[in-house]
Amino acid sequence: MDHSKELLLEYLSDARQAVIYKAQGLSDRLARKPLTATGTHILGVVHHLAITEYGYFAQCLGRSVEDPYIQNLLDAEDPQADFLPPAHLSAGEIIGLYQDSILFSDAGIKPLPLDAPVEVPWWSRRRHTTLEQLMVHMIAETSRHAGHLDIVREQLDGFTGLRPEAPNLPDYSAAQWAEQFESINRLADGGGQQ
Repeated sequence: MDHSKELLLEYLSDARQAVIYKAQGLSDRLARKPLTATGTHILGVVHHLAITEYGYFAQCLGRSVEDPYIQNLLDAEDPQADFLPPAHLSAGEIIGLYQDSILFSDAGIKPLPLDAPVEVPWWSRRRHTTLEQLMVHMIAETSRHAGHLDIVREQLDGFTGLRPEAPNLPDYSAAQWAEQFESINRLADGGGQQ
């Protein structure tokens, strides 16, 4: 595998693992709790990313998906269908669905060169593109949603950090975080203007 492809897979893998890290350890109720006016919730984002992985690395690579549940979501006309995981699937099952989508995607990515031609039927521009562009797009998509999960998870139970081995946050005490919050709040209220 060439160095550029390894690097793209590393970034994609890091973003995927951040998503899984943020989704684990919650009750089904909390994982489904919407925290924005548009309904953003942990399992909805994870479910969406699973279906998105299948879309880009199955449909666009000319691979078939044997699972009728996945295929129905790929064919759904409702643009929000993949953000609404059904009640019969537990949080663990939805995370498992995402992990399966990653394995499926990686199996399609690994044998192809970065310049392999692909078609993205739902893109209006650059419809005919390459595997490299799909990977870059999926890194951006997954990272964007990992950021959503950072915020939603912190609102749910105060859980923060990028991953166990690299939290990517200072090791502040609760008092230091409260002071940080108040400093930012004062700035927002105009307390920092001269």
